[in-house]
Formats: sequence, C-alpha cells, structure tokens
Amino acid sequence: MASPPLPDARADGETARIEQRYARRAAAGRADRYSLLQPDVWQTVQERQRAMLGLFARHGWHDLAQRRVIEVGCGAGGNLLELLRAGFRPGHLCGLELLAERHAEARAVLPASVALHLGDACAAPLPEAGADLVLQSTVFSSLLDDAFQQRLAATMWRWVKPGGAVLWYDFTLNNPRNRDVRGVPLQRVRALFPEGRIEAQRVTLAPPLARPACRVWPGLYPVLNTLPLLRTHVLAWIAKDAG
Repeated sequence: MASPPLPDARADGETARIEQRYARRAAAGRADRYSLLQPDVWQTVQERQRAMLGLFARHGWHDLAQRRVIEVGCGAGGNLLELLRAGFRPGHLCGLELLAERHAEARAVLPASVALHLGDACAAPLPEAGADLVLQSTVFSSLLDDAFQQRLAATMWRWVKPGGAVLWYDFTLNNPRNRDVRGVPLQRVRALFPEGRIEAQRVTLAPPLARPACRVWPGLYPVLNTLPLLRTHVLAWIAKDAG
C-alpha cells in the first residue's frame, strides 16, 4: 500500500482559505438559499437525482448494495442520504468533510455504520482502488488554487477501482457576485482527470433564473430547463478503465 501523502504547506493554506470562504458565506446568510423548502432547490435536486440514477442504470449498476462510495465534501450528509435511499448500504459509504460543523451535522443524521472523516480529504486514511465511485458535488468550484485542485483530483482518482468512476457535479461559469467560487468548465475537468473516459451532460437551470421563475410558478423550471444554454452545471461520469 502506498505511503500517505506528506503534509503540504500550500495545501494547508488553501484548506484554511476554504474554511474562511464558507464562514463568509454563512455570515452572509446564504444557507437558506439552498434549503429544500425553496421550490427552485427541490427541483434542482430532483433533476440531479434523476440524472444520477440514469447513469447508474446506463452503466449496469443495478445492484447498488454491493458498490462502495466515497464522497469528498459530504457537508451535512444530504447526498449520502440520497444514496442510502437509492439502495447503497450504509457500511459501504464514506464521507469526507473539512468543516467541523458540517461534519457534526452529517454524523447526527447518518447511520453509525457510514464512515465519516473530518479534515483535508487528501490526508484521509483510505485505501487505493477501494471505491467503486468517488463523488464530488460543487466542491471544486470552491477551490481557487489550481495546484490544490490537481492534488485532490489525483487523490480521488487513486481511490477509484479499475472499472469504477468519479461522479462529478459542479457549475461551469463564474459568478461575478461571489469571488469565493469559480466555475469549472469541462475542459478543466478533462485536465484534472486525463486518464478518465468522460461522459458529461449539462443539468440545472441557472439559479439566478430559477429562483425568480419558481417564485412565480414552480412549473416554469422544467419549461425553461428544456433549453440547454440555460443550464449552468455539468454532471459527469469519469470512468477508469477496467484494465
């Protein structure tokens, strides 16, 4: 088994900056913006769930109970709860979270057999080629250091078994009102995972459009979302060859 990565001062600095960015976000009162009680949010989540389940079926993952999953940046555990409902076993799920408050929230809602690790994901004591799926959802758009992005992507790739995949969900465009995030275009995803075979689709109606539209009538979300140019996120299946 490979040795664990050595401490990286540059990485430590970036993790501290990530914590500061999320603290600013919390102080700005943006948490409610992502509540499932918001009509644009639950439509976004349901759309992403349908697309994710479609990927599992398309790739022949019909017995999800046998699959092992690692989520990088699991937050309060929402995505892991979704996977449990889809049929994954708690003992086969692992969540990594940098922020102590979110880690505690995840621990409070997830079964005890779901493994949770607090701290820098790159330093997590996980085996190479031990996961069928490594998931990240809007994590890389909060990483503003290119070298840190590359380091995390390489770590995630090492965790994936041959024949497994990275499941990627993130937005592609910069938000001029929020300097704490930046879009990750598909070209950058390809650079982060040069050995992967990428199957990508655009999803998620642009939030600045979805919020006012859903306040008028939630049924506008699927209507507007029929136009691919109005979708701001990429859902990508990044496959590792079985050989």
